[in-house]
Amino acid sequence: MTEISRLFDFPYYQLEHKPTDSALVTKKNGKWEKTSTQEYIDKANAVSRALLKLGVNKNDKIAIISSTNRTEWNIMDIGVLQTGAQTIPIYPTISAEDYEYVLNHSESIYCFVSDEEVLNKINKVKANTRLKEVYSFDQITGCKHYSELFKLGEDESTQTEVEARKDNVKPDELATIIYTSGTTGKPKGVMLSHWNITSNVLDSSPRVPLQEGETRVLSFLPICHIFERVLIYVYQYAGASIYFAEGLDKIGENAKEIKPQMMSVVPRLLEKVFDKIMAKAEELSGIKSALFHWAVKLGEQWEPYKQNGAWYEFKLSIASKLIFSKWREALGGELSTMVSGSAALQPRLSRIFCAAGMQIMEGYGLTETSPVVSVGLYKNQMYKVGTVGKPIDNVEVKIAEDGELLIKGPNVMMGYYKDKEKTDSVMTGDYFHTGDKGEIDEEGFLKITGRKKEMFKTSGGKYVIPTLLENELKQSRFIEQIMVVGEGEKMPAALIQPNFEFVRDWIERKEKNIGSSEAEIANSEIIIKRIQKEIDKCNAKFGKWEQIKRFELTPNIWSIDGGHLTPTMKMKRDAIKGIYKELYNKIYRS
Repeated sequence: MTEISRLFDFPYYQLEHKPTDSALVTKKNGKWEKTSTQEYIDKANAVSRALLKLGVNKNDKIAIISSTNRTEWNIMDIGVLQTGAQTIPIYPTISAEDYEYVLNHSESIYCFVSDEEVLNKINKVKANTRLKEVYSFDQITGCKHYSELFKLGEDESTQTEVEARKDNVKPDELATIIYTSGTTGKPKGVMLSHWNITSNVLDSSPRVPLQEGETRVLSFLPICHIFERVLIYVYQYAGASIYFAEGLDKIGENAKEIKPQMMSVVPRLLEKVFDKIMAKAEELSGIKSALFHWAVKLGEQWEPYKQNGAWYEFKLSIASKLIFSKWREALGGELSTMVSGSAALQPRLSRIFCAAGMQIMEGYGLTETSPVVSVGLYKNQMYKVGTVGKPIDNVEVKIAEDGELLIKGPNVMMGYYKDKEKTDSVMTGDYFHTGDKGEIDEEGFLKITGRKKEMFKTSGGKYVIPTLLENELKQSRFIEQIMVVGEGEKMPAALIQPNFEFVRDWIERKEKNIGSSEAEIANSEIIIKRIQKEIDKCNAKFGKWEQIKRFELTPNIWSIDGGHLTPTMKMKRDAIKGIYKELYNKIYRS
């Protein structure tokens, strides 16, 4: 019987307990191509044999960069790990210069890329790295295709050497280095052992409501990020069928095709889905419009476990039939659970989607904790709106005197690669300092209250937690992004990127005489006054010292490429302040 203690044990466990003909499914040339559990293992073993022929040794580093999640990524992951080498997953959206830094810092000797766009970035810097060869998953002229490894490793007589390598991999040994897209400075290489991640998968699994061997999952969050990667192992452990979306723009289309029961999301995606639903609702009139807004209002009042009583549940059943059923249909009709992580989710959205029959289980974790620390679960009374659930088994959460969350458990990283000083700065004994502030209520639910570093003090000596204001204001459909500023200044203020798409629709509906370019919107007195209403509404919920006294609208979209956001869509606060230095000075110096 397969005992799971290393990452490559998961496919073998699946083969032994819950084999499926659709372990990994990717769409190619308009058709969903299924890879069975057996084929997954056979191909991974062929990759392992080929890597041995190429001279890959234990502890060598192999980079994988893919623009979308796909079957090949998983085959390479297992194939590399079985040899005792380590995988270096890299975000596809970072710059060529960042590729060069990560490849050199990790000392990667081979690199596997998904497509031509990624290959072009690699080719720009390849000469400055230790890379011996680059392989691609797509067929690209002038680049070796990864299927060459199947040919190179087809001789099964060397499988005994692969088995010896596997036996030589110990659970506490390094499995992967994940470079976190820091909001400041160069990326840090987080070293995670096989057991760091494996223990996290085993301890998180009871919180994921999968029907063993029957569940279809849609995967689209970047697999190079530890959140989605751990879920992929969780799905394999449960014998689920994993379908990889063609891209973020195809989620709805793919969901309709495969009818998933589960998927993981980030709050930004849910906000966009909700905004699209609300935009469509603007086209309704009369009774249809009234019913729609009644259902949304009802959803905003949702409480778990039928706490609102029988009359509310009766009204909800009508709303579900008339309105929410259409929302579910847009995502395939069978989606019952979404796991949300990476950032704080607006409680309002949590209530509305749960009311609509698509339960959102919010979780909390960091790359350094492999990543899951806590997550909600609807059954067993382990769910509460506005919290990130309860800590999972074997993971201890301690609140320091200053409110910072400290984490201890088998999931806590080995350290930062080649940076003992930074590692020592975040560890106190076995406890990892998260940099996040939080509290645990009397029922054991964890609530995140902000980032320790992001809390600032105004010149009047008052503390402000910007994330609380930001999360409140991001509920406005007029606001796409907002960053509250004011450290050392006389009052809090904000830099705001309007939701240009929504604002353009609003201008059209209201027949306002405003230009539609981003600069015209950002400088429009009408839009500034309208957003002031949103600020006033928010300010009413906060103390005088916390209220946003001034704001400026930015004339462009905040993006990863523009340097505003990290690949996981977190704001680079210092960078944004630098990009909009003139607007910042206009607030405080004019």
